[in-house]
Amino acid sequence: MRRCGVNGFTLVEVLVALLIMAVLAALSWRGVDAMVASRDATSQALDRSTRLNTVITQWQQDLEALYDRADVPGVPTISFDGQSVRLVRTAPEGLRVVTWALRSGTWQRHVSPVTTLASALQEHWLRSQQLQGREIEQLTLLDGLVEWQIYYFRGNAWSNAQSGAGAAAAPAPAPAASAASPAAEPLPSAVRLLLRWQDKTLTRDIALVPQS
Repeated sequence: MRRCGVNGFTLVEVLVALLIMAVLAALSWRGVDAMVASRDATSQALDRSTRLNTVITQWQQDLEALYDRADVPGVPTISFDGQSVRLVRTAPEGLRVVTWALRSGTWQRHVSPVTTLASALQEHWLRSQQLQGREIEQLTLLDGLVEWQIYYFRGNAWSNAQSGAGAAAAPAPAPAASAASPAAEPLPSAVRLLLRWQDKTLTRDIALVPQS
């Protein structure tokens, strides 16, 4: 009586098969990992773009709501000192002082309480000059900025907001006016915002439509 043979795999065949499966698994994992990384990068880029658009929209809204009435001594409608832009904008209940500042690569926005009193507006303006960037009301908007600059469109040309070039001569104050309350400088026709990161630069021009 003859015993039937038993079919099977040799040890070498099993090892080869395992090696092939391991290589295929590694290739598949690299493909999946690349897809996940690409998805995450796309999602982050979309989030940054959405956040940037939201911030620029807020910047535009602040400028379009400027309060153009020079009736509060010591409170200009808009001012730029190289680090911070301070402006007075209208709100449904009154006026606010809004401060946009670049501190250590971070773009921040601070909004004062609303007021209808000239004395309170002056106080808010003075406080805006003392902000440290750690206040509770301070909002962090964008990170990684290297530089920002503001330009005014005056006299049919763009000029640095700190230079005063192209500004129309302000009328002489009345004899009874105080020396501490000079006549306000006329607003520019438009404001140019320049934001610079390490790898890109954003420029946005906003035409001013002051409110009264």
